Amino acid sequence: MKQPLIEFTNVSKSFGANHVLRGASFRVFPGEVTTLIGKSGSGKSVMLRLIIGLLAPDSGEILFDGRPLAGMNKQERKAFKRKFSYMFQGAALFDSMTVFENIALPLMERTTLPKAEIQRRVRDKMRQLDLHQIEDKNPAVLSGGMKKRVALARALVTDPEIVLFDEPTTGLDPIRKNAVHSLISDYQKRYRFTSVVVSHEIPDVFYISQHIAMIDQGRILFEGSPEEIQNVSDVNIQSFIRGMESRRDELTGLSHRRQGERRFSQEIARLKRHNSAFSLVLLVFENLPEINAKMGHEAGQTVLKEFAIGLQKHLRVTDTCSRYGMDKILMLLPDTTREQAHMVCSKLTHEIRRTEIAPSKSLESLCFVVKAGFAEAMQDNRIEDVLERAETAPDTIFEFRIC
Repeated sequence: MKQPLIEFTNVSKSFGANHVLRGASFRVFPGEVTTLIGKSGSGKSVMLRLIIGLLAPDSGEILFDGRPLAGMNKQERKAFKRKFSYMFQGAALFDSMTVFENIALPLMERTTLPKAEIQRRVRDKMRQLDLHQIEDKNPAVLSGGMKKRVALARALVTDPEIVLFDEPTTGLDPIRKNAVHSLISDYQKRYRFTSVVVSHEIPDVFYISQHIAMIDQGRILFEGSPEEIQNVSDVNIQSFIRGMESRRDELTGLSHRRQGERRFSQEIARLKRHNSAFSLVLLVFENLPEINAKMGHEAGQTVLKEFAIGLQKHLRVTDTCSRYGMDKILMLLPDTTREQAHMVCSKLTHEIRRTEIAPSKSLESLCFVVKAGFAEAMQDNRIEDVLERAETAPDTIFEFRIC
């Protein structure tokens, strides 16, 4: 069984008469993205400050790699803090410095890297977050969303072991919000750092998280996987998720994953009653990481958005699409056999035009590779069963390229 890297055990914290945490217990596992969700003022940001040692608990214990934080000496605590990077909710940029200098600051303070290497690393992060045109600007003249991206670049520039994100996408438009989520996910997978994210972006954060903890009235009400929290029967949890969830995915305009799964259940019921065949098609952007690396994450999310819009134009009225992940779209095709689903995919390869997906001239040189897997549902199938067949059967997977 995997051991937690960070563990809270019955932690309480009060500010005067305000009891923020009341015996909270939760775990953060190494190499995973753990997301803290909950109502405003529930103590999510306080938990981040307790993790990094900016605050101390009134009672209870916080362990790091099995060792109590309270038992560390001065030298050990200093080494512990070097493992972290922290993106504050309010960005916390220095107006007396340029954007470039703000991002470079952690490298200047914590490393002995040559000036040329610091400049290279800073400019790489600025390009990834589409900040390269503002490196000489003062943060005071930037919009709130732009400040967020500068703060994110600064948090990632040291390639830290553990990154704490406090509402990293607040105030951003859908493309930039999803670009930040994509960036966090890409870097976490690439470098396997441990991350704790405080967010209210539901269900978007479920796409990038391996572990979810929900705090309510100072206690951890739920801890588990994104799939588990969406299927849990607790009325309070489901009410909170539904209350935070928009009707449509903000980026693509498609329905959410949970709505796609409900649609699947409805079609299974119809299959049992009327023996009406239906199929699923799972579309996966194979080279989205390549687009992100070459053009930036905003370009990648723009392509995903435009593809989703173009896709819906070429489907039947009865067909439905839902966003099923950061780079996945699920199509449900009623009254459609497996062979007919294959024909639908073949037709899409001819009908979806490049100009629909890449209206910007900056994307003209890219080739978009989409993998399509399809399978017909059977009466006793769960959605996971059908998707596994769609993804693994060699004769039901093909690629189409839009170049």
